[in-house]
Amino acid sequence: MKNFRTLDLAKDFYQKAKMIKLTGAFKNQFERALLSVPLNLVEGTVKPSAKKRQRFYYTALGSLREVQMILELTGHDFLLKESDNLARHLYLLCKRTR
Repeated sequence: MKNFRTLDLAKDFYQKAKMIKLTGAFKNQFERALLSVPLNLVEGTVKPSAKKRQRFYYTALGSLREVQMILELTGHDFLLKESDNLARHLYLLCKRTR
């Protein structure tokens, strides 16, 4: 996709975060939430109305918040600054999609 900065940030973050090794319930939830961020962004882009797009963008933001909490709980704080930047972009995208 061209000219979608938030999606580019989400893909970059995904590539870095998928390298984190977790176990048990953390691993499953982390992988699902991490993948949900770029996938919901992409799916939202094809929705016919702003309200429907916004729903997918908020889902992506919610998934990122799950990822951030798992990073904190498991001591992988080194990605939090980058995830905060992505969260800021997602939040602005949600607010602008009205």
